Amino acid sequence: MSFSDLFDSGFKQRNEDHFAAIVRVAMSDGMISESEKTFLDRLARNLSISEGDYAIILKDYKSHPINPPTSYDSRLERLFDLARMVWVDHINHDEKMVILQRLCVGLGFKSDNAKYVADKSIELVKQGVDVDDFSDGIKNMNR
Repeated sequence: MSFSDLFDSGFKQRNEDHFAAIVRVAMSDGMISESEKTFLDRLARNLSISEGDYAIILKDYKSHPINPPTSYDSRLERLFDLARMVWVDHINHDEKMVILQRLCVGLGFKSDNAKYVADKSIELVKQGVDVDDFSDGIKNMNR
């Protein structure tokens, strides 16, 4: 096995674990709504999750570990990507915000702060900021 195979395997596994964690968030109320399914379909494409792996993860999402990024900057980068995906999907605003709040908690943000982080994330994404300005905006939101 070559070094690049190890990297590809680790990257693929990380994407699958990340996807499974988001499926777990979506399933927290016992079902996946149509809007959540649309979001998951798009996320799977963006994370290069095959149809076969998608089906396996949906069936057995609890077998994947939840590994939110340990560094705050990595969490913000992942939140930026997720907020952009949630924003461009055709989901009504209330459902969009519920999904994003759940994702914030799944990424390791405190549940009592998730609504504020989600609202700020969408506000920044609507402004079209890049990842650096997004991170600065979230970091400075309490100032």
